[in-house]
Order: sequence, then structure tokens, then C-alpha cells
Amino acid sequence: MADIDAVAAELYGLRPEEFTAARDAHAAAARKAGRRAEAKGIAALRKPTLAVWAANRLARADADQAGRLLELGEGLREAHRTLSGEELRKLSHQQHVVIAAMAGEARRLAGEAGQDLSAAVQREVEQILRSVLADPEAARDWVRGVLAKAPPPAVGFADVAPEPGAAPRPPMAGAERERKAERERERERERVPEPDTGEAERRRREAERTRREAELAEEALARAETERTQARTGLGALDEEIGLLEARLERVREEREHLAAAAEAAERRHRDAVREAKAARAAARTAAGR
Repeated sequence: MADIDAVAAELYGLRPEEFTAARDAHAAAARKAGRRAEAKGIAALRKPTLAVWAANRLARADADQAGRLLELGEGLREAHRTLSGEELRKLSHQQHVVIAAMAGEARRLAGEAGQDLSAAVQREVEQILRSVLADPEAARDWVRGVLAKAPPPAVGFADVAPEPGAAPRPPMAGAERERKAERERERERERVPEPDTGEAERRRREAERTRREAELAEEALARAETERTQARTGLGALDEEIGLLEARLERVREEREHLAAAAEAAERRHRDAVREAKAARAAARTAAGR
């Protein structure tokens, strides 16, 4: 396994177009040396898409940055376990900022290696980084720069169960603050008699209306964030499918080139055979005339 890991570390550092030939060469060398299991393992290594390659290159270029991203993922998982709404909001915002910056850095690094990343591929890199945050197994491969394929798109941290006894914190902190303020005002009114009950009632209704508007605004924000996440997830899945189709198209083109070369060689052999047959027939006629 150590030899396969070493080969994988080398292969996933290569550009995608260099991967297949290098992998096949390593597999052939292992077979020739009689290491059949190793050869089989090497041959099974999957060629990365352009986005996966760019994500691997990002992790290889800055191990400290990669480690910080994984720490952020652990922080998000911990916030989900303890149901810490305030911490979740802070870390989620940090996640969006960090991932966007890292995807931009991946695009720059790819450009240095002679590979231009389209906007769609850069979005796929972002999706990979979001998935790495939620998937510890994928994170272990990514941080070593040997991620073979994009992890399944992640939507939040649904697989992280809350700790036993953890009490959910309200998802709408703004609405809760407004309710707390209203309770404080109620207590204040109980302590100080209100001379003008009409004015007090008006203020109470106004506070209630403001509270309801704040709750509705928080709910609308939560729905918008969910819709945005779902849209990005769907987009990431489509980008992944496009990447797979592009990889398949590349393989088909390579096969076509091989077949085209074989067809051209066969055509040349056919022409040579026709000339030789004509010459042989002419020689036979000449000999018969004698």
C-alpha cells in the first residue's frame, strides 16, 4: 500500500493530461516486477477532473491554509453538535469568505501551471471545498493533495448529531432579542403606572407589529439562504456532471485518434497490396506470353 500511496502522491500532482500515461507506466512497471496487487491498485487510480486537480494543487501549495480550512470545518461541526446558532452564523460567514478566496487562489495556481480555469470550474472548486468541510474522509485525501474525485455535494452538516442534552438555540436571534426587549418593556410598565392607557396600548401594538415584522424578515432570510444553498448545490452537481462528461469526451477523442491512426496505416497497407497485386499480375501475363 505504501508504494501505491507514493505513486498516487506523484500522479495527483501532475496535470490531468499527464495523468493517464504516467499511471499506465507505473502499473506496467509494477506488473513487470511481479507486483500484481500493486499494479492493479495503481491501474485503478482515477484520473482527476480539472476542478479536483486544482483543489489538490491548492492543498499542496499551502499546507497551513489547508489545515485552517479543516479547522473551520471542525468548528462548524462542533457548532452543529452544540446547536450554537450564534457560532454557526459567524463560522458560516467565515466559510463563504474563506472558500471564495481559496477558489480564487486555486485559479491563480492553475494558471501558473498552464491551466486556465473557467468560472464554472472555479465554482466546482468551491463546491469541492464546501464538501471537504463536511466530509472528514474526503478532507484527509484533500489535505494530502490526493483527492481522486469530487465528494458528493454537501448541504450543511446534516450528519452531525447534537450532543445529548444540548438545547437548541433560537434560529432567529433578532426576533428573540425583540421578544426579550418587549418583556423588559412589559415589566417596566408594571413597575410604573401608565397614565395614558390609550398611548400605552398604541405603543404595545406598535411593538407587537415590529416584532412580527422582525420575525418575518428573519424567516425570509432563512428561506433565501436555503434556496441559495440548494441552487449552489444543484449547480455544483451539474458542474461535476459536466466534468465527468468532459473527461469521457477526452477518452473518446483519444480512442478516435488511435483508431484514425490505425485506419490510416491500414489504408497505406491496402494501397501497397494493390500495387503489389497489379505488379504480380503483370509479371504473370508477361511470363505466360513467353
